[in-house]
Amino acid sequence: MTETQFSMTLKPRFCETDALGHINNTVIPVWFEAAREPIFDIVNPGQDLTKWNMIIAGFTIAFTAPTYYGNEVTVKTHISRLGNSSFDILQSCWQGGKKTAEATTTMVHYNYQTEKSEPLAENVRQQLAALTGPV
Repeated sequence: MTETQFSMTLKPRFCETDALGHINNTVIPVWFEAAREPIFDIVNPGQDLTKWNMIIAGFTIAFTAPTYYGNEVTVKTHISRLGNSSFDILQSCWQGGKKTAEATTTMVHYNYQTEKSEPLAENVRQQLAALTGPV
């Protein structure tokens, strides 16, 4: 892992398995959302919901191998693209040294009152830029 990444380790719960014994494909996007929390805190310090200023413009996921119950999973998170008012978050799940899923989420800095995107503040851009780089 590099300094440009956040990492979250979790232990899959039995209830997250499917009939085939794998972690259900609906669970991993929830893990990815939980692992985005440090990014949320950069864009909206304290994550005050009355001042929420982000929306998801898109989300894609690729499942590259099964993820199983009983072994820890590490979710790695970093910024793969930084635009004027939007940015992409690249995330991956790892279990036993193997990547099991990868997702890209496009976030937009958004004003809910005007219903329009807004440029990211310079201090936010600098913090996000520090999280870009090789995975």
